[in-house]
Amino acid sequence: MTQFLRIFGVCLALTLAVGGAVAQVQAPTPAIAEIRVEGNQRIERETILSYLDIRPGDQADATRVDNSLKNLFATNLFADVTISRAGNALVVRVVENPVINRIAFEGNRAVRDEVLEPEVQLRPRVVFTRSRVQADVQRLLQVYHRNGRFAASIEPKVIQLPQNRVDLVFEVNEGPLTGIRRIRFIGNRAYSDNALRAAIQTKEARWWRFLTTDDTYDPDRVSFDQEQLRRYYNSRGYADFAVTSAVAQLTPDGRDFFLTFTVDEGARYTFGDIDVVSRIPELNANDLRSFVSTKKGETFSSAAIEDTILDMTFEAGRFGYAFVDIRPRITRDGEARTIAVVYEVAEGPRVYVDRINIAGNVRTLDSVIRREFRISEGDAFNTAKVQRSLQRVRALGYFDDVQMNQRPAESPLPPELQGVAPADRVDLNMTVRERSTGELVFGFGYSTTDQFIADISLSERNLLGRGLALRLGITYATRRQDLDLSFTQPYFMGRGISAGFDLFTRTSDLRRTSSYMLSTQGFSLRAGLPLTENLSSSFRYTLRQVGVESVGDNASRYIREQEGKRLISAIGYSLLYDRRNDVLFPTEGYALRINQELAGFGGEARYLRTVAGAEFHTPLWSEDWIGTLAADVGHITGLGKDLSIADRFYMGGDTFRGFRNSGIGPRDPDTLDSLGGKAYYVTTAEMSFPIGLPRDLGVRGSVFTDMGALWGPGIEPGPSGIFDSTEPRITYGTGLSWMSPIGQIRFEFAWPLRTEEFDRTERFRFSFGSRF
Repeated sequence: MTQFLRIFGVCLALTLAVGGAVAQVQAPTPAIAEIRVEGNQRIERETILSYLDIRPGDQADATRVDNSLKNLFATNLFADVTISRAGNALVVRVVENPVINRIAFEGNRAVRDEVLEPEVQLRPRVVFTRSRVQADVQRLLQVYHRNGRFAASIEPKVIQLPQNRVDLVFEVNEGPLTGIRRIRFIGNRAYSDNALRAAIQTKEARWWRFLTTDDTYDPDRVSFDQEQLRRYYNSRGYADFAVTSAVAQLTPDGRDFFLTFTVDEGARYTFGDIDVVSRIPELNANDLRSFVSTKKGETFSSAAIEDTILDMTFEAGRFGYAFVDIRPRITRDGEARTIAVVYEVAEGPRVYVDRINIAGNVRTLDSVIRREFRISEGDAFNTAKVQRSLQRVRALGYFDDVQMNQRPAESPLPPELQGVAPADRVDLNMTVRERSTGELVFGFGYSTTDQFIADISLSERNLLGRGLALRLGITYATRRQDLDLSFTQPYFMGRGISAGFDLFTRTSDLRRTSSYMLSTQGFSLRAGLPLTENLSSSFRYTLRQVGVESVGDNASRYIREQEGKRLISAIGYSLLYDRRNDVLFPTEGYALRINQELAGFGGEARYLRTVAGAEFHTPLWSEDWIGTLAADVGHITGLGKDLSIADRFYMGGDTFRGFRNSGIGPRDPDTLDSLGGKAYYVTTAEMSFPIGLPRDLGVRGSVFTDMGALWGPGIEPGPSGIFDSTEPRITYGTGLSWMSPIGQIRFEFAWPLRTEEFDRTERFRFSFGSRF
């Protein structure tokens, strides 16, 4: 019985205890009577309360507290937030994020602050957060990656200041430039790795490329290189060519990349049958066939097809057909390896250009860009003209980048276009990024003609943002001194005519060849007019004073008689038809030119001078072997007055290798002074070729032969007569040229095959020069 009572008592006590606990849990939590905010300095109490899910009178359950914490942290205003209960009060304690006082960069030398600052999203007086800082660090690293520095590292430092402010300092370790150690190609059979390396812009790192960044890794440049490879193969008949991959592998030390292009060349094609079909009844296909530059049997070239479409589109527009759509229908013959092309001319959709918008130009005026467009607002939309406009703006040289896109027009229709559907109107949006167009150029060099040379020039190609060109140049050489000022307005009076002037003063020491010094001072006015895409003309008026001075005591009597100064007033023109692929270093194409000057509009000289020339360049056995044929002729005739010694032609040196300056032509038999001639001709046959060094090093060899003559001084000979001969002189030789970082260096050896006994030969010429 006693045992039973003990067990009963224990069970009763446990039951009472559990019941009390249940009653305690189920008891309702008192509501929040007030909310206190602690720790805030800049942020108002009401602002913090607005982010809470709890209000006085609410129950402070776990869900509401959790949501309130999330809302406050999401503002990025606080470094820490805690919510606790003190009796019937809810206490919100905050630690505010500091405010940025100043942002600075340290350790950056290769990339300036002005380039880094736009990439940083944080700004002074903005709340500091670590997540934003890390995002800015990643953006800054992308800038260094684009500049070829993949080993760069950036560490943000925070300097605490009073009043909960901080200075943010990005400490930069730029590291070395990440170069391209090796460029490899996989899948190429038709062209060697060296040939393909020369076709792309990215280059392998070499010591002589210290003045360029082409040997650093740039993902955008690699993408451009893929397009360059496609164009390279397509222009040589490989219509199915594709770059299947372009992989850049970073070396373990992070200093260089291995760049590998995998290509699929496909088969090589030639053009098959070529035809033009017009779907526009009023437009005869025969009128367009003469503008087809693709010929049957020639190597297939996508560039030639694009040029043909552009020429035919412009020609159709000239006939009044603005809405033409020319599409090439291509038919491949796999067995014959030919591609037949039919140019189908159809009426295109009637789309008009509504607005042309230009953005990104800070200095350059809109009008300077708009005048290069071949399409205007309100014109019929034409893809070929849009692409040509884009090319012309890029060719200005004022911008680092030019992009064009088109979108449906958004502006309301003008009254004259009411009824045209919005889908038939487009806006052209061009975005440009300007580059520096001013140059301060110092130069030095040496040549066997002028010996040591130094020059300085100050130029601006986009003066006042109006596209004006201004140049001041000074040259001082052992045997020549020049000072000239030139100004050019490329669109005079708002038309496609260039106009400008030149002021000049020049002194040449000719005492070694003709026993006198020649001085020239004057000015010229000029204008240029492009007639077609390849044919250009220019006109000029020149007023100059020419002086034959410092004549030696032992000089020829023909020179002593002309000592003094003469005023020459002359007009002239020139025509140039240029189909070369490069103006400075052509490898293909030809150019024809003629230049005439008529003196006698005032002044003391009367003559007509004519100079004409032609040159032709073509690849020989391969693209690295270039053949060149060139010819120049000249003639000057006096119009009622004798010719001055300064008016005549002189040949030798650079104009006829194998002879000294003024080394051929009429000569005084007593003093052997060169007297110049009234007529000349010179022809050149040259072949340049690689010598086994890497192609991009720029070292090439050449063999050449020159043939020509200069005769007829146009003066009455004295008792001793004048050495003069129309017999051709012939030389042959070899040369070596290197396009070095300090300019082109040339070595040329020439030997005469045929000369006259009074000629002055020169076996070796050396020259180099640079601008920096």
